[in-house]
Order: sequence, then structure tokens, then C-alpha cells
Amino acid sequence: MAKRAIIIKPVITEKSEVLSEKGNRYTFVVHKDANKIEIKKAVEDMYNVSVSAVNTMVMPAKAKRRMTRKGVSQGRVSAYKKAVISLPEGEEIDFYGEI
Repeated sequence: MAKRAIIIKPVITEKSEVLSEKGNRYTFVVHKDANKIEIKKAVEDMYNVSVSAVNTMVMPAKAKRRMTRKGVSQGRVSAYKKAVISLPEGEEIDFYGEI
């Protein structure tokens, strides 16, 4: 199998921030074909942490509409796979370390 980027980007939302602060869980958008073992290894290699659990979910595609000056603009948001990573107590991932 060809080398592919397993972790696409972290999810930065209010809900994911609450999960990371209270439950030591972090959310990522991952490659659609990646399995839990590959995701765990990719996070451990990228952030130098040990992962205790991985939960995945496939988010469905959605149709979007909005009003513009020229009328109704219609589009579509593609489906994607999301992974919630649980870390043991005492470990954390700092997304804002450079800022």
C-alpha cells in the first residue's frame, strides 16, 4: 500500500476543546481508509504520546444552501472520517505551542 497521510488535521471546535480539557481526548480528521491501529501509530509518532484508546466515526455528506445577492447558492460538504483519541492521565497534546 502506498504511503498516505493518515492524520489530515485536528478538529478545533468548542466541543473538542471541552473534551480535551476535561476528558484528555483529542479529535482529528483522518484518512477515510485508515483503521484504528494505523491512527494510533500515526498519533504516537507525530506527537510523542501514548494512546490508550481510539474511537472512529464517519461523518456523512451534507447539502448546504445559503442566500447570496444572486440568489440561492447550493453546494455540498463531502463525507469525512473523524477519530477521537484518548490519552492516559498526565499526557497532553499542545496544538497551540508555537503561538
